[in-house]
Amino acid sequence: MTQDTASQNSAASTAPAPRRIGSLSVSPLGLGAMPSSMGGNVKPSHEQAIATVHAALDAGITLIDTADIYAPSWDTMGHNEKIVAEALSSWSGDASQISIATKGGITRSEGEVWGRDGSAAYLRSALEKSLEALGRDSVDLYYWHRPDRSIRYAEGVEALAALKREGLIREIGVSNANVEELDVAREVLGEGGLAAVQNEFSPRFHHTSHGELTYCGEHGIAFVPWSPLGGTGGGSKAVGEKFPQVARVAEARGVSPQQVVLAWELSLGEHVIPIPGASRPESITDSAQAMTLELSASELEDLATILG
Repeated sequence: MTQDTASQNSAASTAPAPRRIGSLSVSPLGLGAMPSSMGGNVKPSHEQAIATVHAALDAGITLIDTADIYAPSWDTMGHNEKIVAEALSSWSGDASQISIATKGGITRSEGEVWGRDGSAAYLRSALEKSLEALGRDSVDLYYWHRPDRSIRYAEGVEALAALKREGLIREIGVSNANVEELDVAREVLGEGGLAAVQNEFSPRFHHTSHGELTYCGEHGIAFVPWSPLGGTGGGSKAVGEKFPQVARVAEARGVSPQQVVLAWELSLGEHVIPIPGASRPESITDSAQAMTLELSASELEDLATILG
């Protein structure tokens, strides 16, 4: 065996096992690309935003999460999707192996007026604009971003089903949904039709989303925590200070508190795929190491107290 072959075999043996989102095979962690366009105190430069996506891909992350509304202003919708598209086209690796998720259903208009529209016409228009921004004929995973309470939940899901039948969507997801809405989505789409649920979940925020995490595990649906470290408003940076369980494990292992939190979330089920946000290459490179951080039973027992 040559040295190169031995190195390749070693790398393969330590690579994290992929997880499933319907027909998609993705890395255990994804990149939440939103911070490159909005949120946080300082928006990164265009070059830094591209470098952050590249760093995620170089670290073995194969799922990139974006949305049409991730933009500096109402009149620049699609900003984040365009960054993702440019980063993929300029990356030195095989971009055909990368899955892209985007979302629609939240409106943003002049004067920064925000709203929701889950109608078939709006979701179709939003998806078409997203495909143009991404430079694609179809998207791997498309989420209904937030429920529109002015319509029946089934209507929005039916609109996504129609778009999938046309080949514009490979897999369907819903975001910010409760268990009752997940029941409706499954009823509309049939068994196996709902591929992913993206809800907020972190050590700071879990009381109203742990039920959905459990539900997804019972029904073979990927659960994709957004803001898995506590959010861009400082929660992610202070997670070790706020949760002594996390700090203890991080110190004992010599790793960042962020890695510990993500590894703990990954331990909650093979269907859990956190998408930590990042606007710096260093942040996502550190987070990606959680994919191969195996916590002991005693460490997991300690961390489980976070859920009360």
